[in-house]
Formats: sequence, C-alpha cells, structure tokens
Amino acid sequence: MSRSNPPVLGMILKGYPRISETFISNEILLLEKLGFSIHIFSMRQPRETFCHDSVKQIKASVDYLPESLLTHLPSLLYHNGMLAKKSPKLYKEAFQMALRRFIRKHRHATLKHLLQAGYLVHKLLPASRAVHLHAHFAHSPTSVAMFAGRLSNVPFSFTAHAKDIYTSDPMQLQEKIAHARFVVTCTQYNKDYLTELSPDETTPIHRIYHGIDIDFFSHNKALCKLKSKPCPPYQILTVARLTPKKGLTTIYKALRNLLDMGFSIRHTLIGDGEDRHQLLALIKELCIGDVTQCLGTLPHQDVLEYYRQSDLFVLGCEIAPNGDRDGIPNVIIESMAMEVPVVATRISAIPEVIIDEKTGLLVPPGRPEKMAQAMVRLLTDMNLRNQIVTAARKLVMDQFDNKILIQDLAAIYRRSIHEFSRQ
Repeated sequence: MSRSNPPVLGMILKGYPRISETFISNEILLLEKLGFSIHIFSMRQPRETFCHDSVKQIKASVDYLPESLLTHLPSLLYHNGMLAKKSPKLYKEAFQMALRRFIRKHRHATLKHLLQAGYLVHKLLPASRAVHLHAHFAHSPTSVAMFAGRLSNVPFSFTAHAKDIYTSDPMQLQEKIAHARFVVTCTQYNKDYLTELSPDETTPIHRIYHGIDIDFFSHNKALCKLKSKPCPPYQILTVARLTPKKGLTTIYKALRNLLDMGFSIRHTLIGDGEDRHQLLALIKELCIGDVTQCLGTLPHQDVLEYYRQSDLFVLGCEIAPNGDRDGIPNVIIESMAMEVPVVATRISAIPEVIIDEKTGLLVPPGRPEKMAQAMVRLLTDMNLRNQIVTAARKLVMDQFDNKILIQDLAAIYRRSIHEFSRQ
C-alpha cells in the first residue's frame, strides 16, 4: 500500500476506553507515535464518565460492535447472512468452528461472538482497511478475532494478560493459540504456562512486558516528598480493583496487626469493584475505619499525587477460587518508579519484578501477620528501605520503559502486516 493509504492494524477490545486498562491505551498511543494507523473495534461502550489523558491523545477511529443479541439481532443476522452469501465456504468453516466450541462448553456466548465477527467483517472491516486483527485478552475479544480472521482470511493475533488465561478452558485456549499468527503475553510466568499448554504448536509466543511511561514518572519525581525516614502516621497506599485476587482482606487484617502493635498509620485504597460492600463490612468489623479511606476509581494524574504522599505501597495478590490471578500489576511498577517501597505477595509473576530483599519484600499470600511484619521493616529499617528504593527504581528504568518495550511489539506487527501485504 502507498504512504497515503497505509495498512491499518485493527484492535479488538472488550471495551474502550476503560479506566483500568491504561496499559492498552498507552500501547495504542505509542504505536501511533511509531507511525501505525490503528482502527479500534470495541465490544462495549465506555462505562466510566472520565478517561486518562493518554486516551485523549489517541487518533484511532473507533467502531462499537453490537453488545446485545436481543436488541441487535436483526442487524447481526442481516450482515451475517450477507457475508454467508458472499463467502459461503469461509462462513461454513467459521460456523463449524463455532459449533465445535459450543458443543465443547455449551456457552451461548460462542454464537454471539460469531455473529459479532460476521458483523465486523461485513459492515466494518472494508472501510477500516485493517490488514491484521489483534485482540487484547484471550477470552471474548480473541474469540471475535479468531472468527473474524476465519471469515475474512485476515490474520489475527492476541495478547493474553491474566484472568483471561487462567479462567479460560485450556482446550479453547489451545485452539486460539493454534489459529493465531502469534501470541503476546506480559510475563514470563504466563509465557511458560501458554507454552506448556500447547507444546506441539508452532505459533510464536512472545513475552513483552507492558512497562510504564518512564518520562511521566521521572518528570514528576522531583515533586515527590523527600524520602527521609518516614514519620507517624505512616501513609500506606493500595491501588487495586476490589476483587478476590487482590487480597485486600489480607491487607486490612495486616493493618489491624499494625494498630495492635502500636503503630500510627493511615491507609488509602484507590479502586472499585464488586467486593466493595464486603470490604467495607470488614473494615467496620476490624474497627479500622478511622485510619482507612476508600476513594474509588481516580484518573491517573490524581493517583500520582497519592504516590507522592505515600511511605509504603502494599498489595496482597492471591489466586482466587476460580483460578483468576494477577500478572504483574502495573501499580507495583509505578510505585517502584516513584520510589515508594513495595510489600507484595509471592504469587504469579510478581517475583519477576519484586526480588525479595532487593527490590521489595515478598510475603506468602493470605498471611496478614507476615505482611504486617514486612511493612514494619520497610517503615523502620532505613538501610533496607534505601537499598530497596534505589534498586527498585533502577530495575524499572532498565526493564520496564514502555517506549523501549513497544519497539519489540512494533517489529512483530510490522512483520505480520508486511507478510500480508505481499500476498
């Protein structure tokens, strides 16, 4: 294609924009700055009333797929019927794939994903000029991408993150890997799991960390309060969705332990989620309401101010009953960049960035007494604290600069687009 009509990378997302998925909007923005033309296909309308500043800089066009079968069935059936008439062989192959998947799991969402893919391919894909489809998250967005790829003969790939990997049926996930041009994932822990899941597949699986905007944090570093010896009341911060895998129950019990030991503390929780009412009840039960505040979801710029004010960051990640778990929460990387020492749990890929006793302290999940002990160490042992703060920021600068990491991802996309353009 000519410079005036460049190839387009199509991004299939669960929702856009989403306040909790800064890593996706950052990736899109960085790719655009590298010269990529991107078209977003979102499966859901935005649910928040505000967005991060990075979203406002994105130039990509956005199309929203029909969310509801009931409301949009006539339009979905029309475009799928027209596509089946135009490309009967491709549609038969996609339908047979959907039927196999439905028989395997008996999930009606499979039919919805096929219909959404048909709508995308017939109504939206031609005008978008997308020559490669990439989905973020290995569950429903990748299902739509896989069906759309089969219906259009356009290659697809996907990025697997955390919950989407470990709550997916392994056989369904294997099939997606087998049909993808390539797979990206954000931790070595995830890559090892996906590789073991499909040992005979030739699909490349790439580990590329998300990283953070080093310039953003470096620019604001001088505004942080001096990291001299913390003074009571100690300011403790947690940024997390209010879900079981974040281990917030462990954190609040650890805070109770600190109070029982005589420490003066203040804890701030930023985030929202389905466990909000249970956590508020726990705070009341533990009688810690006067030293805690739950602020809900905030824009990134506001969160940055709380990093500046904090003496310690704590996160209690664990494996949820349904298998859900974190990868490397970006808030840990951000805290390290802001020279706020971190106490976290030894779970999933967190040890890839929190090297115990070197770049932070790790404790077993679900052990509030161990967490409290680690928090005390980082609040009172200045030699340990200074060593960890220095080493943690250096690790982030060396390995988690998203402007460097995006180069690897861009090279992978370019190869796929170039191969397709030569066909």
